[in-house]
Amino acid sequence: MDANIRIEIQEIIEKLPEDCLQPILDYLKEIERVGVEKQETAKLVKKIFEEDARLLKRLAE
Repeated sequence: MDANIRIEIQEIIEKLPEDCLQPILDYLKEIERVGVEKQETAKLVKKIFEEDARLLKRLAE
């Protein structure tokens, strides 16, 4: 990841008043949660491919 982006984000956050930070934190946590869920879904689909390709083929029909 580009370190400049992290630095720029940190600089902006440092300038914001405290009462503006909670919505930003909530938004970042939501992005993080969705990212983790997508990763978990991808792992499960990969497991299905590895364990039973025939089942997946039948489900697709």
